[in-house]
Amino acid sequence: MPKGQGLLIAQNKKASHDFFIEETFEAGLVLQGTEIKSIRGRRVNMKDSFARIDYKGEAYLHNMHISPYEQGNRYNHEPTRARKLLLHRKEIDKLIGETQQAGYSLVPLKVYIKNGVAKVLIGLGKGKKKYDKREDLKRKQAKRDVDRALKNNF
Repeated sequence: MPKGQGLLIAQNKKASHDFFIEETFEAGLVLQGTEIKSIRGRRVNMKDSFARIDYKGEAYLHNMHISPYEQGNRYNHEPTRARKLLLHRKEIDKLIGETQQAGYSLVPLKVYIKNGVAKVLIGLGKGKKKYDKREDLKRKQAKRDVDRALKNNF
């Protein structure tokens, strides 16, 4: 875990497979009701989630599933609602410029709790082509084979 991050809650492992991550940003999450209790209970799924900046210049996180809290009764939340991201204006302006280029997207990488507050690590990613993904798999398999051979020899 990189220096400065708190308790890791969820990680988007598919992001590094589908994107070249060029830059990362730490963003706060605007939560409602019992969402923080579900996050602390690690009931978060980041599969197929993405971030987008709307026409007002505000960043939102879409499709991140936070399961309803069991003891939440009527105060529970909608699991996949769009959640506002808290970023500095300069960061948002930079992201607007970068994402308007073809092939760039905002990808949530990790959800963690830092100093009692839920944070999301957002990556600026350029989409990988199919041949890039195959190349990564070949490289990973070759490294695994080398490690296995070294382990067996010693």
